[in-house]
Amino acid sequence: MELKTFKWNQDADGIVTLTWDDPDRTMNVLSSGAMKDIAAAIAKIAGDASIKGAIITSGKSNGFCAGAALDEMESNAGGSGAAKSEEERVRDRYNGVVQFNQLFRKLETCGKPIVAAINGLALGGGLEVTLACHYRVVADNPKIQLGLPESKVGLLPGGGGTQRLPRLMGAGNALPLIMQGGSLDPQKAAAQNVVHKVVPADQLIAEAKRWIKETPDPVQPWDKKGFVVPGGLPNEKGASTIFTMGNALYRKTSYNNYPAQRYILSCVYEGLSVPIDAGLRIEARYFTKLLMDPASRNMIRSLFLSMQDLGKGARRPAKVPPTQVKKLGILGAGMMGAGIGYVSALAGIDVVLLDTTQEAADKGKAYSTKLLDGQIAKGRSTEAKKTELLGRIKPTANYEDLKGCDLIIEAVFESREVKADVTKKAEAQIDAKSVFGSNTSTLPITSLAEASVRPDNFIGVHFFSPVDKMQLVEIIMGKKTGDYALAMAIDFVKQIKKTPIVVNDSRGFYTSRCFGTYVGEGQEMLAEGIVPALIDNVGRMTGMPRGPLELADDVALDLAYKVREQTKKDLGDKYEAGAADKLIETMVVKLGRYGRKNGKGFYDYPQTPDGKKRLWPGLKDIVAFKVTRSNPELVDELKKRFLYRQAVEAARCFEENVVTDPREADVGAILGWGFAPYTGGPLSIIDTVGTKKFVEECDRLAQKYGKRFLPNRLLRDMAEKGETFYGRFKPETKKAA
Repeated sequence: MELKTFKWNQDADGIVTLTWDDPDRTMNVLSSGAMKDIAAAIAKIAGDASIKGAIITSGKSNGFCAGAALDEMESNAGGSGAAKSEEERVRDRYNGVVQFNQLFRKLETCGKPIVAAINGLALGGGLEVTLACHYRVVADNPKIQLGLPESKVGLLPGGGGTQRLPRLMGAGNALPLIMQGGSLDPQKAAAQNVVHKVVPADQLIAEAKRWIKETPDPVQPWDKKGFVVPGGLPNEKGASTIFTMGNALYRKTSYNNYPAQRYILSCVYEGLSVPIDAGLRIEARYFTKLLMDPASRNMIRSLFLSMQDLGKGARRPAKVPPTQVKKLGILGAGMMGAGIGYVSALAGIDVVLLDTTQEAADKGKAYSTKLLDGQIAKGRSTEAKKTELLGRIKPTANYEDLKGCDLIIEAVFESREVKADVTKKAEAQIDAKSVFGSNTSTLPITSLAEASVRPDNFIGVHFFSPVDKMQLVEIIMGKKTGDYALAMAIDFVKQIKKTPIVVNDSRGFYTSRCFGTYVGEGQEMLAEGIVPALIDNVGRMTGMPRGPLELADDVALDLAYKVREQTKKDLGDKYEAGAADKLIETMVVKLGRYGRKNGKGFYDYPQTPDGKKRLWPGLKDIVAFKVTRSNPELVDELKKRFLYRQAVEAARCFEENVVTDPREADVGAILGWGFAPYTGGPLSIIDTVGTKKFVEECDRLAQKYGKRFLPNRLLRDMAEKGETFYGRFKPETKKAA
């Protein structure tokens, strides 16, 4: 028997140790090769009388198994055979899922005791392998996580996870874990019966062998007569409430946008009511439905494959040698600069945090202290780690402290004059090879680079607030920005463990420009006379993290007004005013309502600890409300306006060469401004709807609401040719900027 992804070792006691160590991957996954090896190993174990039991463990230092090979799954998600009918493709896919599912069933019914010796993270299919083992022992390491994260990429566990986990820990504990894609550390996993024992890492294999020798039991609990599901069956008193509340919570939090979570509820409810084999078939049916759903394929592509590619530096210039930022200078110690300083120090980088006064710089460093104190209070950090991290941050008002910095990130006010001033002062101190990055969110990089004596090393590095939580960094290429600056910017973003996208220079770049259309559309709706509560509620129903009026308050209405005024000044006669312009001017200039920052915007923000924000009643005095009641048709129309307005702007950015890779357009939208994740991103929406149908609908919206919805030439050309973004602009051809 020849195994490619496992190593076979049989000792004198007849115990086989299967060490999972795929030579072609940095982390073990359930690839087609691994599945073949597992099948061969099961047959050997079951058919050889000299084998008394088996242990499955990992040879990788970074984990046991990270789950299914989603790259293989995504490429085959539609079913094989282009000439086959839809019914045949569905049947092929279902049979493939059943085959995958039944492999684990064969493992647990092979007649020999099987132990999972878990020495690293076991996620998704990795955990499902262990659940099919009769005994699970895990190393005592809090960094090890066990969970089923499939729902985060639009899937459900397809290897028995929705059936075995609830039979171990009860539906009440299992449902939140599966639906939210959470995970457990070893101690919590043992407390909830997910694993049997936690031992020191060096005792893992010894404990596995001890169990096989002393107390082997090759029959799973659910295969034994009289098995009772913890917490009871779904139709029993008490347990039924779990599903009622679970369904209500799902609809409240997701607005029914995520079929995976809905199907998980059905899998567990229906599956626990029948024997395990029938439950596994139920799971396979729902899993197949998801695989055939374009939305799930979009989520897999954007939230896993594309994000993974970009996180590894897919757009990095290949010819530039690797760079590393050892010393970072940050100009501006406000919330943004302070946040950049924190994540950089966390990555082991020495940080110079500079502001106009020592007091302001010290205040910026205090932001890191506050974050660390919060983590210590939650048991996630220690005083020693806090001292070490804070020791890397030097607050200062002296530009000479910037000497030796590999990279400078400017995070001062959105003013050309202020940015030009700090650029000149900083460049007077740094080496010729140092890179200067501006954290501007709207001002064109090319024009800001005019203040630099080295425009080839001047680049945009746009972070999102709060920096410690937001995963995206938008890297902006000016007209003179060189490959070395781009390479260093991408290497730095990877260094601080965030996801970079690369875009070309433009007003608002990509993220701010497209995000502004969501907020702007909400304001247009308000100016039309639609009641604000309906606008924000529908915004959240669309899948956005917050309503557009809420977000406008968060960003600050006075900032939006200033940006708009600067845009008017820059564009002159080319600027086209919208209905919302007068509304914002009234709010900011006449009424002094700046948003959350001064406690009054579209909402009122009570300055008390328990105070809750409320829509400002005075809106009715400056807007004549014409639409005060909702109906399904209106909700659908408003949702379409929100989504299509952002999507058509993303398409314009593509035509204008602002963004050139569909992966970056979709990932940037989801990570940058919270664009509805279940769609896969704005370009995925267009591809899924079909370019022809999308263009027709945008023409209708433009005729009814304004030419901001008009499709561009690229969209019309693609509609005529029946093209998609991921078909016409293949990501694999965009490896370097």
